[in-house]
Amino acid sequence: MFRSAGGSGAFDPRKYLFLMFWRQSRQNIRKVKSLIPIFMTQNPNNEDFLLIGEIVAAFGIKGQVKMRSLTDNIEHLQRNVTSVYIGAKHKQHRIKELFEHKPGLLVLQLEGVATRTDAENLRGSEVTILESQAAPLGEGEYFIHQLYNLEVVLEDGEPLGKVRDVLQTGANEVLVVAREGKPDALIPVVADIVSFDFATKRATVRPIEGMIVD
Repeated sequence: MFRSAGGSGAFDPRKYLFLMFWRQSRQNIRKVKSLIPIFMTQNPNNEDFLLIGEIVAAFGIKGQVKMRSLTDNIEHLQRNVTSVYIGAKHKQHRIKELFEHKPGLLVLQLEGVATRTDAENLRGSEVTILESQAAPLGEGEYFIHQLYNLEVVLEDGEPLGKVRDVLQTGANEVLVVAREGKPDALIPVVADIVSFDFATKRATVRPIEGMIVD
């Protein structure tokens, strides 16, 4: 993590991150940040499952469920996704109906879930789709799961570490970079600081002064 040397002139990572998030436009680095990976769980076709939400409650008496959505591309789900996979075992359910109840909250009618009791039994379950069902990426866009395990190097090629986690702040992502024998580094995903080469699975960082503390 960032550490401050103390004193009135010390580097404060919270202020830095806030300023960077506030100043950077969404056009700096385009990305799709609504799909999150479920690692180590693949279907027989060797595809990754992508997390799109969590069932939080039953809705009505006919088996409908409320899902807290992690994607803002609701239209794509309605037009192109016919099935979802529920829970740790990724049980497949065909979507019979899907609509937005409130911002960030969807209602789904799933095949095989016919009563309120059935719906209540799914409370807390994660809802996933296959990676092949996700909306196509545009130029310069990426999925959040592509950031995990990237090798991170400084601009001069010096190794920094590996991405172990990605924090989503609502404005920009923040890479949590694990460093051997040192505190994690937090790298805000803004164009002036980090660039990605997914072909080589590498992120190159141009840190500002005081950003990375050993």
